[in-house]
Amino acid sequence: MANTIVLAIYMFAEILSTAMVIQAILSWFVRDPYSPLGKLYMLISRFTEPFVAPCRKLLSRFNTGMLDFSLVLALVMLQLITNVLARLVYMIF
Repeated sequence: MANTIVLAIYMFAEILSTAMVIQAILSWFVRDPYSPLGKLYMLISRFTEPFVAPCRKLLSRFNTGMLDFSLVLALVMLQLITNVLARLVYMIF
């Protein structure tokens, strides 16, 4: 049972991290929010924004210039949280 839960945690983290990377790549190409590509970008943004927004808010306190490192921070934090959750599940079960 623990293996199934840990596998689900890792699969969710993988889906979320892939969606974040796709969102970052699409942000370079989307110009019209009503195009099919723009609608896909908005759909992915709704899924990933609850995870990226706190990182963006945290990094807004620092002057990073034109570069937005919130996605990188969100990916690192996602990996850390995933590993901690997996270890907790193994400790409990």
